Amino acid sequence: AGYGEGRATSLLAGVARDLSDVRDVLRTVGIMMWKSERVSALVAGYGELWNAAALAAVLGAVAARQERADGPGGGAEGTDRYVFVDARRVVTTDEEGEAIDWEASVEKWEAVYASEADACRAEYPVEERWGVRVHAVVTGYVASTASGVPTTLGRDGSDYTAAIFGRLLQSGADACSTVNIWTDVDGVLSADPRRVPNVRVLPEVSYVEAMELAYFGAKVIHPKTMGPVMQCVPQVPIYIKNTFNPDFVGSRIYVSGTGHANRERCVAGFSSVDRIGIVDVEGSGLVGVPGVAKRLFGAINSLGVSVILIAQASSEHSITMALPMAAIEIVRAALEETFARELRLGYISSIRVVGPCSIIAAVGDGMSQTTGVAGRFFSALGDASINVLAVAQGSSERNISAVVLADDATRALRAVHAAFHLSHTYVRVGVVGGNTEVGMALLRLLEGQRDKLRTAFDIDLQVCAVYASGPEGGDGEGIGKNRLVVLTNTDNEGSDDSITAAAYERAEGGGGGGGGPDLARAVPGGGLAEFSSHLVSNACAHTIIFDCTADGTVAEFHAEWLVAGIHVVTANNRGLSGPRALREAISKAENRGDKSSGRYLPEVAAAGGLPVVSTLRSLLSSGDRIKQIDGIMSVSMSYIMFRIAPPPMVAECRVFDEGASKNGAEETPPGSPRNGTDGPCSFSMAVREAIDLGLMEIDPSNDLSNEYTARCLMVLAKELGMDGRGVDVGSIQAGSDVLELSDAVDEQMAARVEAAAARGCVPRQVATLDVASKTTVVRIMDVPHTHVFAVTPPSCECVRFFTKRHSRYPLIIQGPAMGVDSTASALLAEVLHLMQGRIGVPTRNLGKLRQGSSVALV
Repeated sequence: AGYGEGRATSLLAGVARDLSDVRDVLRTVGIMMWKSERVSALVAGYGELWNAAALAAVLGAVAARQERADGPGGGAEGTDRYVFVDARRVVTTDEEGEAIDWEASVEKWEAVYASEADACRAEYPVEERWGVRVHAVVTGYVASTASGVPTTLGRDGSDYTAAIFGRLLQSGADACSTVNIWTDVDGVLSADPRRVPNVRVLPEVSYVEAMELAYFGAKVIHPKTMGPVMQCVPQVPIYIKNTFNPDFVGSRIYVSGTGHANRERCVAGFSSVDRIGIVDVEGSGLVGVPGVAKRLFGAINSLGVSVILIAQASSEHSITMALPMAAIEIVRAALEETFARELRLGYISSIRVVGPCSIIAAVGDGMSQTTGVAGRFFSALGDASINVLAVAQGSSERNISAVVLADDATRALRAVHAAFHLSHTYVRVGVVGGNTEVGMALLRLLEGQRDKLRTAFDIDLQVCAVYASGPEGGDGEGIGKNRLVVLTNTDNEGSDDSITAAAYERAEGGGGGGGGPDLARAVPGGGLAEFSSHLVSNACAHTIIFDCTADGTVAEFHAEWLVAGIHVVTANNRGLSGPRALREAISKAENRGDKSSGRYLPEVAAAGGLPVVSTLRSLLSSGDRIKQIDGIMSVSMSYIMFRIAPPPMVAECRVFDEGASKNGAEETPPGSPRNGTDGPCSFSMAVREAIDLGLMEIDPSNDLSNEYTARCLMVLAKELGMDGRGVDVGSIQAGSDVLELSDAVDEQMAARVEAAAARGCVPRQVATLDVASKTTVVRIMDVPHTHVFAVTPPSCECVRFFTKRHSRYPLIIQGPAMGVDSTASALLAEVLHLMQGRIGVPTRNLGKLRQGSSVALV
């Protein structure tokens, strides 16, 4: 039929005519120096007209080529024709351009479509007309009033037009079944991706959820767009699709979403309204006085200001309103004028304004009748140290809104979004002691476990800063050119970067490869005093510092970090075993009585990877009473004493364990004698072996003089309140048995071992903390060779708790407490326990934690 011929010429001619009309209109406006809304609507609508006409021409040309290829009568499925329809011929509004006249619009659409379809089919022989399908390409955004004056449908008018035609097309056999809106995002998101990393696309959202999210700032769809399709019978679903990712399924907006079926996903998403101020009217004159609220809102209404949120306690002592920040001062002035008499007489004590603020809204149909939603919402805000200024919730329970300061808005969104497991909980991590073996092992562990922690715990640990410990102003062991290394992209709050071990070595000057040269950068001259400033971000609710050192200088910063709201996970016991002033500062910082202070986690500082501190706290919190704690608390002395006096049948026990283990003992455990012998050796030989195995301090005398063990006892003494005046590392050492390397020490210890063996015993170093006598001491004791201390393997620790409930048979914790990998794992476990207590582990992820595990009952 030659349908495609001349379409470009016709289209360009039409655009030229329109441009001439626009010039005439604008010339008239310029001459008269006058503009009206009708003129603006007329001119603004031409862009939509041209776009729709161009699209119809392109589709028509493609259809014409296909028709010519198929020959007369079209293909097996018929012939497609595309016609351009100006929505102003169909969509009819009232004179204000607001309400749709549905009856008139339906009549016009039926007439317009019938006319266009008849005109298209008339070009074909009668016998071919049945196979001609006529598709309308309709302009968006524009409409006309009942009197025929052009108008526009306002913000998101094109989406609104699609919904309008979704309702207009309900009659007939070819009734509309879906409305597809193509935009630049994958669908309705669970939060603003500019503020919350890794937001999720919601596959299904109810009309009500979508309207709530749209009202509170979600830009993907305007609330009015859903009105027409909601009023259809049956209702029509809306699909949000991405123009740049057309294969993605997108989001379906329909009668109800699926969030209510999953308790953990009862909240569909979170949104926010920014540039808000709150006005708080407070006073005894509000209590039980009718008409006060009417006068208050009447005064605001007279200014043409919309009230976004209202909160009032049942006492009626105050009324709080959220308003646009731009109107906050004029509203206050109006209220002060309206209630001038009440203010003068003291019936109203104050009219207070706060701003700028933001409203954080949780939206979800599943919130209705689901207990604990509000508790989780506000607990997340509290854990993020965010103060809530006002709260509002309707009886429908589909929305909980909280007003917070604008500076806290991003952190609040991230905290609540993660609390409902819609995204990972982001934790900014700093590592002090990156130059130590433990520090490097921890960096490798965090890198290797990052994906698993995201999957199983919904936690993302991002290493943002690493510091090399050592004497300030000099070169310590393992310290390169630069002490402080931070993320290169640290200013980008949405960055997913994390410092790896290789990236740290490269930036610090250690010569490591990989990790990308730009992932981390050194801070010249950076010291511990500025370390925390590179970690704390107002957009992140949780910050953690790992202290992987044994440095007293680093310990002096623990209290400062806690006050700044940073959680401190430490393998460094010099904080709780240092000077009394330092111990008290740490205790005061941790127990300030509010959620703004960080948590202090000294588990690894007390006994390596063994859960000694957590067990002690559990016993105390459950109402038990500690009588005595004793044990082998030094891995170096555990190894040395075991080597000079091994218990009987060591080889037989090892063979039994190897046979009982299905996996077998393929490698020698860390801290085991490297020569594989089970026989005794001299004391000096045992010390040399311990040094070679890395079990001793840099200065071996610190172990032999009981300094390390005394510091471990101080950590436990602090938990029991026994670290008061006069109790310190020096006093414990003074009352303890001290060993020194000398020419005679081998003979002395050999004689001690022989004498003990004659009584069926072996010597062991045992640390004791006696609560009743308030004594703390370290002794070399002869214990029966069947005693748990005697059979504790080399480089392992063993701690016993004698309590009121465990009096005759103590509670025993025993296991390896050496090795940098073991220590790094213990540090990470502390963080997971901390975060699990704050955000929980989703039940859907518990199965992932059990994968690869087994249980053996003997």
